[in-house]
Amino acid sequence: MLSAEDVRRALDEGAKGIAKEDFGEEWRVQLPRGEEILVTTPYARLAYAARRAAFKDEAVPDKQVQEQIERGLGKLQLQVTMYGRQVDFARWYQAVLRVGEREVKATFTQNERTALRTEDGRFAARNIYVFPLEGLPPQGTVTLVVQHSIERKEILRAPLDLSKMR
Repeated sequence: MLSAEDVRRALDEGAKGIAKEDFGEEWRVQLPRGEEILVTTPYARLAYAARRAAFKDEAVPDKQVQEQIERGLGKLQLQVTMYGRQVDFARWYQAVLRVGEREVKATFTQNERTALRTEDGRFAARNIYVFPLEGLPPQGTVTLVVQHSIERKEILRAPLDLSKMR
């Protein structure tokens, strides 16, 4: 849950973010092979909404603030950009978060079935995985593991330090 102070900070940070080249970097994880993970926390959701509104020279209406809070309540959303050789390479991917020896399954999965062709001939798929926040260490590290659900082959393993993300 976000406190009233957290909400105010997120909205202020988002509004000031229109002048920051590196806005959102704390929620972005670059991996060595070019993959990228965009972590959306409840705080990040509000900050991004405030930034979008600031570009229009508007404030975020109270109703939208409440909608953003409720939409992100208890959830950690990961947008994972991955690369493959075929347009539908990510279709059968499944993700879990490892917390020590425990696995937390995604409550929502959306794998991109028609990935975009990149200049180097590969395909880029942006997959969405949503996990419950319950049981995740707010100041610790979890590991995202993506597997091919049919072949049971591990595709990606990436640590996420949640203590660096508000």
